[in-house]
Amino acid sequence: MKTTDEPIIVEQTFNSSIETVWNAITVLDEMHKWYFDNILNFKPEVGFETQFSIENEGRIFVHKWIVTDVTPQKMIKYSWEFEEYPGKSTTAFEILREDELTKLRLTVDVLKDFPDNIPEFKRESCIAGWEYFLKNSLKDYLSK
Repeated sequence: MKTTDEPIIVEQTFNSSIETVWNAITVLDEMHKWYFDNILNFKPEVGFETQFSIENEGRIFVHKWIVTDVTPQKMIKYSWEFEEYPGKSTTAFEILREDELTKLRLTVDVLKDFPDNIPEFKRESCIAGWEYFLKNSLKDYLSK
């Protein structure tokens, strides 16, 4: 993923309240159920930092997040870096009311180029990952 790429935008609509969607993306116990189950801690507060490791195909990715913007029940944004690799992005989750439904819009902006030779940093991989999280994992979680 490169700074010259268009932002990645993934949207999903839920038959859930704004509060329910907000809690799913900001409350640690709920995040464990649909997102990453090994996030050590999380608070929807500007300046909050956390990190956790994911292994994929023998590669370790230490995710480093810093919350950069919060408007409760409307939007949360955090920077996203990896200890082992160059590159930096931001991920923003926006919650919108649409008729009787709640829409979640995720936007990824690349601030610093990621390596070309790592499959997980390909644009297609990022899109597929976010589509899985929002359209499958979170959708399944919120429909229970």
